[in-house]
Amino acid sequence: MDKTITFIRHGKTAGNLTNCYIGITDEQLTIEGEKDILDRSYPEADIVFVSPLSRCIRTAEIIYPSLDPVVIDELRETNFGSFEGKNYKDLSSNPDYQRWIDSGGDLPFPGGENKQEATARALIGFDKLLELSKDYYNISVVAHGGTIMGILSHIFGGDYYSYHVENCEGYTIDLSHDGIFSGLYPRSFRR
Repeated sequence: MDKTITFIRHGKTAGNLTNCYIGITDEQLTIEGEKDILDRSYPEADIVFVSPLSRCIRTAEIIYPSLDPVVIDELRETNFGSFEGKNYKDLSSNPDYQRWIDSGGDLPFPGGENKQEATARALIGFDKLLELSKDYYNISVVAHGGTIMGILSHIFGGDYYSYHVENCEGYTIDLSHDGIFSGLYPRSFRR
């Protein structure tokens, strides 16, 4: 029997509201972030996997109150290093930020990861969830924008940033019984 895997980006945090780079900071959801989750309709799941950060755990608890989220450490967000907690306005005069922009986002964040390292880590987590979910058919993953972009760009190819999703949105993919990924469906989960 075929499976579906639904990736959901966590609800909004204070850093999301100010367009800050929030990776390893363990921010809580805002009241508006929780309300936005409740205003949507998500697919049923037999199991839900999450990043260890509380914004993902809380999002999963709201969407799937009857399921215990399975934490996979490797699904955490990119470490933004010295850019953590700052937005483009804060960094506009920072030469390291300009170098990072000029690289198309390929350089490592100073003191942090680059997208290739973060993607490699996320793929380890994805392999773990595939192993842990082999007896389930409707799988949900509540994670971060960078985690979702890394996994999907690896599976389906194309530009990493083309898989960007807003908070509370995501993608559903199909996984055949013989391990072939197909069908990439962007989802807003709006009612």
